[in-house]
Amino acid sequence: MYSDGRPRPAFILGCLRKAGARAGKRPVAKERALAQAEIGIIGGSGLYSMPGFTNVREERVETPFGEPSDAFVLGELEGRKVAFLARHGRGHRILPSELNFRANIYAFKKLGVERILSVSAVGSLKEEHKPTDFVIPDQFIDRTFHRISTFFGEGIVGHVAFGDPVCSTMAKAVAQACGTVGVAGKLGGTYVCMEGPQFSTKAESHLYRSWGADVIGMTNLQEAKLAREAEICYATVAMVTDYDCWREGHDSVTIEEIVTVLHQNAENAAKVISAAVAALPAERTCACASAARYAVLTQPDAIPEAAKEKVGLLFGKYLGW
Repeated sequence: MYSDGRPRPAFILGCLRKAGARAGKRPVAKERALAQAEIGIIGGSGLYSMPGFTNVREERVETPFGEPSDAFVLGELEGRKVAFLARHGRGHRILPSELNFRANIYAFKKLGVERILSVSAVGSLKEEHKPTDFVIPDQFIDRTFHRISTFFGEGIVGHVAFGDPVCSTMAKAVAQACGTVGVAGKLGGTYVCMEGPQFSTKAESHLYRSWGADVIGMTNLQEAKLAREAEICYATVAMVTDYDCWREGHDSVTIEEIVTVLHQNAENAAKVISAAVAALPAERTCACASAARYAVLTQPDAIPEAAKEKVGLLFGKYLGW
């Protein structure tokens, strides 16, 4: 049955039984040993590399959704296997609307990643969130309109729960890490994800403030949605660079001042990420790990082979593929 008591279709139950039996033959410890990384880091504006890596190597990952933003930097950080990706590519050459979110998240999954820490530069919608502060949002508002944010489609229909879009275990670890390294970090808040690349109008900025939103950026919502479908834990480290245009005196802020804050934020982010990686528990006990268990609604024999090939890595274990 579904969580609300509705009976689950027989074909889904049958697939789950097969998948459960098959899954029992794959020890988690063995899968982790074979994985190239367990924790993913997405670096946003200002954070294009990750200090502290050891045993570093680069790897380009092919996906059925096209090319990721750049080659992945694989290595160890605080004794954990980590994969780093520069969201906008080295040299900051990819617009937010041009990002291949599906390829990025799929590639992390292919590398064996179970958790993603996403670093992102944001504008503040509240006086209390000052430049150089970090916010760890627990909610999102979608104001994008040009982006693909699901692995479903092309003959396969599915839905995952997204009421709590951020992994609470990871969010708490990031907040704790902020305290450990002495960075002002605030747990909880709402991130408005806008299309861009232009910034908000004043009317828009005041509207978002009236909704009670905390910060505004251009990238994290699609990552969070796709990570949930891929059963990867996800948390955002939102680095405040400046106040959005609602604030009086906003226009007097210079590019030089913003760049200075970006550099300071990047240094602090590297410290926070290292501390968070060290603090994350070895095993996952959150619901993220099984978020897609009941997601697929399409009858298995009705799913096109091409779709199975594209998403087998993500959902095949539940459908006997």
